[in-house]
Amino acid sequence: MSELERPAPATAGISDQRLLRGARARQTITRHAVDVASLEGLNGLSIGRLATDLGISKSGVATLFGTKEKLQLATVASAREAFREAVIRPVSDVPHGVARLRALTERWISYAETPLFAGGCFWAANLPDFDSRPGPVRDALVGHHRDWLALIAGELRGAADAGEIADLDAELAAFQIDAVLMAANTALRLGDHEAVGKVRRVVEAFAGTRSPSS
Repeated sequence: MSELERPAPATAGISDQRLLRGARARQTITRHAVDVASLEGLNGLSIGRLATDLGISKSGVATLFGTKEKLQLATVASAREAFREAVIRPVSDVPHGVARLRALTERWISYAETPLFAGGCFWAANLPDFDSRPGPVRDALVGHHRDWLALIAGELRGAADAGEIADLDAELAAFQIDAVLMAANTALRLGDHEAVGKVRRVVEAFAGTRSPSS
């Protein structure tokens, strides 16, 4: 019998189960941490706070994350994945350009209006706290924001190249759209649901501008 054919020792199955339980526990903890951080910021997170909230041992949380910074980074990663699932992946089959820009906008509105996280947009809640604090947490937050801006700019640039809209500064337009989205998140938290219509009008001002050759 070759080594590949030889049955795995029973301890391997036990180890796999422990890893699976650990992964599930991390997912549960970080998802709750995202909600807390969307309300109180990443600085409001602590191992003891999460242990109390979830009714688990502080030592168990500490074993999974080790330090507050690692907990914060895991929380950012969880928020990023949840955002991708809610906003970006559902529009992957929509044609690039104006159609996808509109679809992304609608998905973002649902993400903020429902909201996906207890305090609304996770990024709007945490970027201002870390914009002047160099370090891994800031880098993770900025990385997501940079990717989001690049995604919007890419759709605008593609729309202009395809003649769907007039030629424009895609990076500037993406900056303006993102600024409106951030403002809309605050407005929604304050009960101003007219902000949704304003977001759509701003996006349509770019998406509805036809190329002169059209």
